[in-house]
Amino acid sequence: MEKQNLDLYWQNIQIMRENDRLRKTAQRLRQENQALYTELKQKLAAARINQIPELELTLGPSPAADQMKAKKPQPPPCS
Repeated sequence: MEKQNLDLYWQNIQIMRENDRLRKTAQRLRQENQALYTELKQKLAAARINQIPELELTLGPSPAADQMKAKKPQPPPCS
């Protein structure tokens, strides 16, 4: 019985060590994942900011905007 208890004790120690190792690995991976996620968010935000001027340059003003500028309201005729 005592030998069985000793064997179980050592197995338990090995399991606790493995759990500790896995916990540290999981923590490191969480930190790495968070850093990559933050970097991705920053790149996407920068891409959105950079995309808007590019769209305006490539598309130019819309024809509807040109028509609205051309149709400025005229003052009423003087009577």
